Amino acid sequence: MQKRDSKKILAAVDDLLFVVKINETAKRTGLQVEFVKTEKELLEKAKEKPVLIVIDLNLRAFPAVRAITKLKSNAELKPLSVLSYVSHLQADLKQQAQAAGANMVLARSAFSQNMPQLFKRYAEA
Repeated sequence: MQKRDSKKILAAVDDLLFVVKINETAKRTGLQVEFVKTEKELLEKAKEKPVLIVIDLNLRAFPAVRAITKLKSNAELKPLSVLSYVSHLQADLKQQAQAAGANMVLARSAFSQNMPQLFKRYAEA
């Protein structure tokens, strides 16, 4: 079993504004971020045991809920923390992510506003 990478966040995000905000916030909290472009890459990089996986539920690159299901159905990856975010208007997508096993599903605005505190919590864990 591979040791947890205690200073790394894995992110499946393709919205440029959030890419920049996640990068800047991670740096300020002492974390590194690796952005993935494919579901296969997400599942492979998750084996490195990042402290947090961030998934935009409106990701265009691949189906986000399916990726969460795959992460949480793998015994080795199931313990990893998955934080996803979505527009507050998409309650059905939020429920799908929760059912798939996401540890936390936030509205985009709440994620953006609370990102420094959330990342700090994972940096200190």
